[in-house]
Amino acid sequence: MAIQLRSEAQRGPGAIGAPLRARPAPAARVRRRPRFGAVVALGDVFALSLAVGLASGMTQRVGWWGWAFMAVVVCVLAATGHYRLGIAPSVSADAGPLIGCVAASVLALGLVVERGARADLVHTGLYAAGFLLGMRAFSYWFLGQMRARGVLVENTLIIGAGKVGVELAGILRDHPGYGLVPVGFLDSFDDAGLPLPILGGAQNLDRVLSEYGVRRVVIAFGAVREPDMVPIVRACDRASVDIHVLPRFFELGFSAKGRDVDEVWGMPLLRLRRAALRSNAWRVKRAFDVVVAGLALVALSPVYLAVALAVRLSSPGPVYHRQRRTGQRGEVIEVLKFRSMLVNEDADTKWSVDGDERVTRVGRFIRRFSLDELPQLINVLRGEMSLVGPRPERPFFVNRFAAEIPRYGDRHRVPVGLTGLAQVHGLRGDTPVEERARFDNSYIENWSLWWDISILARTVSAVLRHARARRPRPG
Repeated sequence: MAIQLRSEAQRGPGAIGAPLRARPAPAARVRRRPRFGAVVALGDVFALSLAVGLASGMTQRVGWWGWAFMAVVVCVLAATGHYRLGIAPSVSADAGPLIGCVAASVLALGLVVERGARADLVHTGLYAAGFLLGMRAFSYWFLGQMRARGVLVENTLIIGAGKVGVELAGILRDHPGYGLVPVGFLDSFDDAGLPLPILGGAQNLDRVLSEYGVRRVVIAFGAVREPDMVPIVRACDRASVDIHVLPRFFELGFSAKGRDVDEVWGMPLLRLRRAALRSNAWRVKRAFDVVVAGLALVALSPVYLAVALAVRLSSPGPVYHRQRRTGQRGEVIEVLKFRSMLVNEDADTKWSVDGDERVTRVGRFIRRFSLDELPQLINVLRGEMSLVGPRPERPFFVNRFAAEIPRYGDRHRVPVGLTGLAQVHGLRGDTPVEERARFDNSYIENWSLWWDISILARTVSAVLRHARARRPRPG
């Protein structure tokens, strides 16, 4: 394949978003995201059925646990991401993890089945591993055939029209079995001599993703400046496209390994994990929030009622302090707290109340142990907040910080939280906002349900440390 290349110096660096003299881009057909993972799951169920049927025919002793074994294996495979297929799935790469999932399922069921059935369960597991590997080999071959025929393919945008990006575009066009159909480049070059058109600069990303039905984005760098990469990746998040990075210096072996790396004709593509902004992931997070917040309100109801009564008797005014805070996507929500101060009018613009004489004696106690935050469990049940996320701030300060601190506004991509990663690192109250924003964005980029559980557990010890630090000293 001959592709005309020009050096970066010949093309000229240009500025992101500068007017381009590119020829009109050909219309690209909007494609739905292929659901090949569901097909693979059906194949796995068929393979497991064969394994259970074979074991039952040979021993005549496979009972209820045979069907339970099938369900457990499929659930384990789904939970470990085996139905989110990569660009170039391989049985050799998946063999170890697949066998491990089957072995884990056998061990789990071995704890509950009767002693006499454990040997049969092990035999079923061996059959299952063999049938699964065989079915996966057929499924991956079938996937390659369908992709080569233009079925189950995904429109792909390449960011960066440098030498490496152009080479990757040629590979994808010459090898349709990968299922990626390159529609063009995003860069600031003139597209004369390129195999695909330049579709715009960084500021055109949202339009290009929508207009061309892009399902995957490959970052191959080029003339796009590194500071522009962060907003590009986050724009892809909003569009729910998969993001891959072609690591720099991959020719020298400096690239990641593992399930998130696909080899495309000798080029490693690293998929960025963006679970925090996937709708399915947030449905799981929302269900977790509702269950845990509901149970916490029931379990802590005696404490809740006692604090409410103490606040009511401590000073004139309402039990709850209702404060406007900025939530997800900049929407203003009304956050509930137990009132800890005398009624005042400057709560929305006063940064810290440490040492404020208007804090009541009861208020000082409940703030020390963070009991004033308990009513926010109601905000969680309403869907206005999450248990874990960036802590909400007042609109007055959000507007100020957004203008002063780079990427401060990015923390509002997700629901605000009752606690967060910054808080368990001791960043609460009058602490550097830049550091809190950094932790908040790190949480969003690397979210997992297990991390939520870990942060909730660490919040308990963080509250106790905070209470100990604010303990009144004698004398």
